[in-house]
Amino acid sequence: MQKLISRRTLVNYALTAGAFLPALHIGRDAAAAALTPLDSNDPAAKSLGYVTDSSKVDASANPTHKPDQTCASCAQFQGKLGEQQGGCNIFVGKSVAAGGWCKVWAKKPGA
Repeated sequence: MQKLISRRTLVNYALTAGAFLPALHIGRDAAAAALTPLDSNDPAAKSLGYVTDSSKVDASANPTHKPDQTCASCAQFQGKLGEQQGGCNIFVGKSVAAGGWCKVWAKKPGA
């Protein structure tokens, strides 16, 4: 036999869970600050042509690169506007330079 949950109990659970949301946000910011910078000699970084300075991309090896393409303007970049380093969906657990670039660059919506 199933026990029905009352509306009052459901609201109490929702309010209790909502009280913990700010704590989760603080934990996420702390985790982002703890990311280690991606080394351009890392095998994954090398395979995707990652460089820390977009202006130093080899144009002959990367003909699709444009001068205004940087990690900060990429859809994969998780850093905030103005940050020098930020997380990346491609290089999980690492931070990338905002002025960097790799072959997976995709324009950030609204950028």
